[in-house]
Amino acid sequence: MGNRGMEELIPLVNKLQDAFSSIGQSCHLDLPQIAVVGGQSAGKSSVLENFVGRDFLPRGSGIVTRRPLILQLIFSKTEYAEFLHCKSKKFTDFDEVRQEIEAETDRVTGTNKGISPVPINLRVYSPHVLNLTLIDLPGITKVPVGDQPQDIEYQIKDMIMQFISRESSLILAVTPANMDLANSDALKMAKEVDPQGLRTIGVITKLDLMDEGTDARDVLENKLLPLRRGYIGVVNRSQKDIDGKKDIRAALAAERKFFLSHPAYRHMADRMGTPHLQKVLNQQLTNHIRETLPSLRSKLQSQLLSLEKEVEEYKNFRPDDPTRKTKALLQMVQQFGVDFEKRIEGSGDQVDTLELSGGARINRIFHERFPFELVKMEFDEKDLRREISYAIKNIHGVRQVSEQTGLFTPDLAFEAIVKKQVVKLKEPCLKCVDLVIQELINTVRQCTSKLGSYPRLREETERIVTTHIREREGKTKDQILLLIDIELSYINTNHEDFIGFANAQQRNTQANKKRAIPNQVIRRGWLTINNISIMKGGSKEYWFVLTAESLSWYKDEEEKEKKYMLPLDNLKIRDVEKGFMSNKHVFAIFNTEQRNVYKDLRQIELACDSQEDVDSWKASFLRAGVYPEKDQTENEDGVQENTFSMDPQLERQVETIRNLVDSYVGIINKSIRDLMPKTIMHLMINNTKDFIHSELLAYLYSSADQSSLMEESADQAQRRDDMLRMYHALKEALNIIGDISTSTVSTPVPPPVDDTWLQTSSGHSPDALPLLRSPPPQRRPVSAILPPGRPPAVRGPTPGPPLIPIPAGGPSSFAAPPIPSRPGPQSIFAANSEPFSAPPQIPSRPARVPPGIP
Repeated sequence: MGNRGMEELIPLVNKLQDAFSSIGQSCHLDLPQIAVVGGQSAGKSSVLENFVGRDFLPRGSGIVTRRPLILQLIFSKTEYAEFLHCKSKKFTDFDEVRQEIEAETDRVTGTNKGISPVPINLRVYSPHVLNLTLIDLPGITKVPVGDQPQDIEYQIKDMIMQFISRESSLILAVTPANMDLANSDALKMAKEVDPQGLRTIGVITKLDLMDEGTDARDVLENKLLPLRRGYIGVVNRSQKDIDGKKDIRAALAAERKFFLSHPAYRHMADRMGTPHLQKVLNQQLTNHIRETLPSLRSKLQSQLLSLEKEVEEYKNFRPDDPTRKTKALLQMVQQFGVDFEKRIEGSGDQVDTLELSGGARINRIFHERFPFELVKMEFDEKDLRREISYAIKNIHGVRQVSEQTGLFTPDLAFEAIVKKQVVKLKEPCLKCVDLVIQELINTVRQCTSKLGSYPRLREETERIVTTHIREREGKTKDQILLLIDIELSYINTNHEDFIGFANAQQRNTQANKKRAIPNQVIRRGWLTINNISIMKGGSKEYWFVLTAESLSWYKDEEEKEKKYMLPLDNLKIRDVEKGFMSNKHVFAIFNTEQRNVYKDLRQIELACDSQEDVDSWKASFLRAGVYPEKDQTENEDGVQENTFSMDPQLERQVETIRNLVDSYVGIINKSIRDLMPKTIMHLMINNTKDFIHSELLAYLYSSADQSSLMEESADQAQRRDDMLRMYHALKEALNIIGDISTSTVSTPVPPPVDDTWLQTSSGHSPDALPLLRSPPPQRRPVSAILPPGRPPAVRGPTPGPPLIPIPAGGPSSFAAPPIPSRPGPQSIFAANSEPFSAPPQIPSRPARVPPGIP
């Protein structure tokens, strides 16, 4: 009967099934098992009860099995049952098992005939069983009853298909003998998923209920609709026997007596009946597991590898070990420090490819956002000129009686205006600090996500580091304000970059038009031109290249097909409000000299996906010398109109001071742009890194005791238990599979059924052909392997009426005569039946012929 190594393998598969079910995951493994398929009331439940030797399955009219029942039979000296959903309870009374199945079914499906694909796991230990794993599936039904949906037939078929379509499932196709085999739904569905017949075993029930004078001999001898693994007949208890509580052991004895005494079956009685079916299924399942071992092992190994990394930290986990918490705390804090530093400094390993990390964002604040804030503040010409003119007039005071008093440009006016401009720097500088703090706190939160296993530790770490960052915020802001106060305290007009009084008079307002290196590429990227053409849909995406001298756009990133090149001279940027229906953020480029920028457009509207992208592009244009628009006059006449009676002398003085202020504020801006990042880096970022490395641990110890800090979250404990259970189940399975695979020998799969003889035999009786060809449409899905052999699959020479698809449909005398005329196929049947019987029985098979002849 199967060797010892293989006998141990079925319980192992059961263990795996339980381990994965209890974890709530299938582990994506198709474990070898036997799916029992058949029409409603075909006798599936009776077959399973006969295996166990106990009444334990629900009975009744209509659909009774409404959820798949995974039945694990395990050979044991004691007899009891247990469910996976109430594992602590052992059932010794099998009536209670039935009640529990009914209650558990109703719990999920309701009480009025509904169905559910969620399986019930039942394990039966008994001295009367062989190791088997079977799945009892709902019977195939056609008409909905009770609360069942109208598509109940398709729902049940889908559910059955889920189980039988797995390559690792053997299919036990149960068909009652008093039904036409060609109409068997079970065989039809098995044929759909297993066209080669490698996994299908036929079971014929209700042999004792056939019409008198008929039998299923041809089916059981695998002559009608042959299967590679053949058919086995069983006789179950009748409903009367069940109602009368007839003992199953007595029923098995009656079944044995039936086969030995029936003239059509007695020559194969040793290959019929429930005990033989049990042995065959045990052998077949054992062999099937043996065949699926290589793929099962490789799947288990890949699962184990994927778990290995996650389980690493749990492997040696001992909750009672006092050193564990200390070690875990030290490791967590150390890891947090490393992660924080990597996110700020950047690192070659574990680079985030989805979004900018903390350090890159802070860098963008320093070199794009902060300069942009300075420029936005810087170019308010109209107000500046008005302020200069007021300053000059106020310094002259009452002496403004003639033009001659304004011969010299007063230094005080220059200083007053410069100081006012420098004070304005405080706002963008403090805003820059706020932006950096926000990024630092976000980075801390991202780094503490790894401490999620210990909610208290995570909370305390975040609180301590954030509090430290807030403390440093005050010191950093004080230092930056000090830098600006230092600039205010002494106006250094001897600075080497300062243009001086003489140059200021000659210099015009275009001095700020210094360009970067010609043809230097400042930025490349995709932008949408929003207002390109209403006829063409209004917007189109292009690949833009911004250099120090021009803005070009191309069809795509290859930059082969240039659409246009726009010089940057006299260009400025202005904000555009977001469209009502648009989720894009827009800014526009226009020409200060009122010319069209592109074709007939006064401005080009450029759209980005986020405000962040808009700010980033504006900063890039800034580097190219394209500044944001401000409320400023377009020409000098405008300035004169907006200032009070400005005489030519005063105008020259305003222009001179304007140029001096511009030069000096440029020097200050350059200095502040350089010092700001350095100050923030030193006082805030580097200081925070040092704090995390050297002081965080001490603060954590002083904030709470170690045991409360290292309390695990319930989710984490559950996850760890699940992981470890899964890990150990996989490991154990691999060990046992490793031992077994080297010490077992499998039986080969039965050869394909050769039914070519059926075609030749049909030629003996031309009159029979029309009868045989009439039912092919029904029979096609369930016939034998070779398509040409399907129509003549019924015994050709039988001179009966068109009910021929059932071989037992006519008297046994009709079925018998053809046998002597076919000596060849006898050996074929013997070969096909070999997996089901012990080799010594083969020589006795020729004796089949004589009993059939009378």
